[in-house]
Amino acid sequence: MTTTDWAVLGATLSALAAYGYWRGRGSTSIKEFLLADRSLGWVTVALSIMATQASAITFTSTPGQAFVDGMRFLQFYFGLPLAMVILSITAVPRFHRLGVYSAYEYLEHRFDARMRVTGTLLFLLSRGLAAGMTIYAPSLVLSVMLGLDIRITSGIIGGIIILVAATGGVKAINHTHVVQLLVIMGGMLAAAWMVVKLLPPEIGVGDALRVAGAAGRLNTVDLSFDLTNRYNLWSGLIGGMFVALAYFGTDQSQVQRYLTGRSITQSRLALLFNGIAKIPMQFFMLLLGVMVYVFFVFAEPPLFFHPAAAASARSGEAGEMYRKLEQDHAAAAAARRTAAHDFVDASHAHPTDARSSARARILAAQDSIDAIRATAAGLVRKHVPGSDGSDTNYIFLHFVLTYLPAGLVGLVFACIFAASLSSSSGELSALATISIIDLYRRFFRRTMPEAHYLTASRLFMVLWGVYGIVFAQYASALGSLIEAVNILGSLFYGTMLGIFLLAFYAKRVGGTGTFWGAVAGEAVVVGCFVWTDIAWLWYNVIGCAMVVGVAYVISAFERNHASA
Repeated sequence: MTTTDWAVLGATLSALAAYGYWRGRGSTSIKEFLLADRSLGWVTVALSIMATQASAITFTSTPGQAFVDGMRFLQFYFGLPLAMVILSITAVPRFHRLGVYSAYEYLEHRFDARMRVTGTLLFLLSRGLAAGMTIYAPSLVLSVMLGLDIRITSGIIGGIIILVAATGGVKAINHTHVVQLLVIMGGMLAAAWMVVKLLPPEIGVGDALRVAGAAGRLNTVDLSFDLTNRYNLWSGLIGGMFVALAYFGTDQSQVQRYLTGRSITQSRLALLFNGIAKIPMQFFMLLLGVMVYVFFVFAEPPLFFHPAAAASARSGEAGEMYRKLEQDHAAAAAARRTAAHDFVDASHAHPTDARSSARARILAAQDSIDAIRATAAGLVRKHVPGSDGSDTNYIFLHFVLTYLPAGLVGLVFACIFAASLSSSSGELSALATISIIDLYRRFFRRTMPEAHYLTASRLFMVLWGVYGIVFAQYASALGSLIEAVNILGSLFYGTMLGIFLLAFYAKRVGGTGTFWGAVAGEAVVVGCFVWTDIAWLWYNVIGCAMVVGVAYVISAFERNHASA
């Protein structure tokens, strides 16, 4: 990083922090601190919802995910628009009319205090872990930039996030989200422009896309039905819809965003806009990763993208073996580069046989590269302390640090840090809201002054931030962060969705049946995760179905027993 990069990074983040403090000043009640006094318009709410999702994980891991696996992750979002329509009709008016602070207050209105606590604990467990992952992602970036231990950088990043969240509350968070998202997208567009500009002069955008397609990286839609295949049209439409219904309908980090809307209409517009805009946004981030892949087809790629781990492996006891793998990797990459040039030439001249032959050579060279990288990952995992052998999260960072010009590097990293502030501060706000409203005020301090709850809200934000920092120390073992954060959520979302579906629509199902349905649903989902190869998107469908089925059976038994 040059002095210019540090200046751009510092100026951008300072301006965002100052803007957030200015917009959030003067909060005197928990309603204003936690819900912005329900005063925000749909544009602010919509962009805040998108910014909460667009964490640093999105901008560090998503391009890397596309680099190694192509575009098929996009199918995960295909069920989102359907979910937004359903929630706009059902959840939004219910939550607004009840005037609740949290989604879990509704569970006590509908069932009993036990179900409120059950929903609260499921949320705190899942979102608390996710908060640690969103702190880890920018900590990883800072670790690469400064060469510091990840434990130090996670403390630095976590401390900044705690300061931002605890100072201004949700009003500051939501308004800052709007500016942050605009800065983020501007920075990513600049990075995409540079990827294209850095391609060889004879390779145009159309040529790059053709090479990506030949290498199997434009695999956007998979029509096959396979429960063990993570990403296909059916897992995206069905499983993805269930994920979105649970995330936006039961997860306080999102419910809190649209509860800040000044009316039902404003909240509905915000959700519907998110349903429309999210897929193009993710398409762009994945395509950016695909273009980085094409760039490294024509440039010299490293064997392992984690610079510190690669240096350690190269100089360690297995150094000779690692250096031999680097030579083999360079030869395979050169073969792929030659085949790609031949493929582009054949595409321009239109000889089908030559194009097919070149494509086969690209795929063969890619298979060799994948095998060599897998061997290197095993070597790193075995001989580099603290490494899990995965470099997916470092691919885009390597490209930014190595190839982008001074100034733009600082802007891209500012985008990543801004995204982290957006998502993590929103999550800390949601965690504090639930801790105060659903536990502290409900069961421990029911009649304290507003000032007491306001202070307690800030304290809970600090405590959850510390919890996130601690968990961030262990997030390196989770592989691709964009996958890991969604897998983690899917361990809980099906159960939570089943609970709320029963609350909304099953008037004859009581709290006891719902509670034991939740226990059964969570047990089955954990069992699927541990003992089966079922893709994680289906966990949400399975968990929800189990909750509903068991709750109906137990409630029917209770009614029959009572009438006997």
